[in-house]
Amino acid sequence: MEDTEANKAEASNGADNYKFLSRRGSHRQNGVIQPLLTDLYQITMAYAYWKAEKTTDCAVFDLFFRKNPFHGEFTIFAGLEEVMKFLDNFHYSDSDIEYLRETLPQSVEPAFFDFLKNLTANDITVHAIDEGCVAFPRIPLLRIEGPLIVAQLLETTLLTLVNYASLVATNAARYRIAAGHNVQLLEFGLRRAQGPDGGLSASKYAYLGGFDGTSNVLAGKLYKIPVKGTHAHAYISSFSDCKELKRRTIKHKDTGEEVDFIDLCRNWKEKLTPDLDVLQEEASDGELAAFASYALAFPDSFVALVDTYDTKRSGLLNFCAVAMALDEMGYEPRGIRIDSGDLAYLSTLARQKFEQIAKKFDRDWFRTLSIVASNDINEETIWSLNEQGHQINCFGIGTHLVTCQRQPALGCVYKLVEINHTPKIKLSEDVEKVTMPGKKDVYRLYGADGHALIDLLVQTGEDAPQAGSKVLCRHPFHESKRAWVNPAKVEPLYHLYWKDGKILRALPQLSDIRQRVADFLKTIRQDHKRNLNPTPYKVAVSDRLYHFIHDLWLENAPIGELS
Repeated sequence: MEDTEANKAEASNGADNYKFLSRRGSHRQNGVIQPLLTDLYQITMAYAYWKAEKTTDCAVFDLFFRKNPFHGEFTIFAGLEEVMKFLDNFHYSDSDIEYLRETLPQSVEPAFFDFLKNLTANDITVHAIDEGCVAFPRIPLLRIEGPLIVAQLLETTLLTLVNYASLVATNAARYRIAAGHNVQLLEFGLRRAQGPDGGLSASKYAYLGGFDGTSNVLAGKLYKIPVKGTHAHAYISSFSDCKELKRRTIKHKDTGEEVDFIDLCRNWKEKLTPDLDVLQEEASDGELAAFASYALAFPDSFVALVDTYDTKRSGLLNFCAVAMALDEMGYEPRGIRIDSGDLAYLSTLARQKFEQIAKKFDRDWFRTLSIVASNDINEETIWSLNEQGHQINCFGIGTHLVTCQRQPALGCVYKLVEINHTPKIKLSEDVEKVTMPGKKDVYRLYGADGHALIDLLVQTGEDAPQAGSKVLCRHPFHESKRAWVNPAKVEPLYHLYWKDGKILRALPQLSDIRQRVADFLKTIRQDHKRNLNPTPYKVAVSDRLYHFIHDLWLENAPIGELS
């Protein structure tokens, strides 16, 4: 009885949150993304702020990262749409308040929970760079202004929405650069992802970063991503021979004439055996049965997994036989997938055989059959395959993409830079961890060739750099690193996205953000994007901001004494 009541209560709490999400915000969001998706210390700090009567304090926080991931020199900013949805729906439900009453110490005053219950993000203001923009270290991706308590309560959720999204998008963009623009990339990582939410996020942001599709059906439905998939080795090995096939016939696509498809496949297998330099008896009859069965189910989109037994001695022959049989019946097979072995050699061999068959039987379409490769592929694998002259049309990438095995976290941070109009600085013995105080704006300066030269941070209210006018750009922490830059174009990167409880800029479709990524990457020089030893992209501060940082640094740094 108690378990039943507990289940009812849990269901009620879930419904409470879901109804709120559907009712309050104009933008639907994942029900998991809510104010309680945070660290406990955010809420305990909020209570301490409240207790200290700091409810009217106004704060400014910067959300940024300190180092590009994957030993690279660029990052793709992603997650902004989910940030906007979170702000639009920010509210503590009745069940949230009840849970916090039970969880926080008994000493917490009841009035605090009344305060939380009425809290919204309406007094928060957010400036951000556009989602899909190429970003660099130290540049705040988001600038959050508003009541200290609310801004503090947003920290963990904003970080979790931006960190993984930007990491996966960057990983995907690197795969796209490695593969080039003439090769398809498919995300196959759901089964290896960190749980269902990780799997959905990976599918979404891999597509944003440049992938062409996903195997994740739910991601396809939710985000309108093209879904792709064929069959697994289990399907092949579930067949033993052609005798067990109960459905054998196929109708011609144009004439409607019905023939025995299995006999047709066998005939083509006999014709093709000499051209593929294999023995007919080596090719698995169970594999032929599986291919034929799958082709009967999907005659116009037939792709076969050819490495269950042996790609060279069995898979290629059986695929080519079924493909030619389909062609004879008016259908268009698509290609093969190779999931093991020497991918460069096997793809080259397959392409050679396809060319050979196309020439002998006058089937030009056979030359362009797709060759899909999977098998635990990572970025280095693609670069190596490029050097070996592979013949792969499409890569299916899972584990290394969605788990970001090369670097599992981006490391975005959320730092207070101003309180009640007083700039704040965080000092550290590690200079890279010293924060840049105060409200700042950011501009991207371009050269005459259209490539980005440098990103420049200035104090808010400072004159913006102008195209055609020299501007002194300084390293924020190293006095001698400075340069005059004469930009041909100046682009402000910040836009006002959220104010007075409203999203102020249209949130583009995922496909549009994907295109934005590609467009922004074209503005970054090739040496910044290369895989090996990329040139660091420069992020600078104005002369005025440089002196402001260092004056505040000296003002706050303790003075030692020797005796």
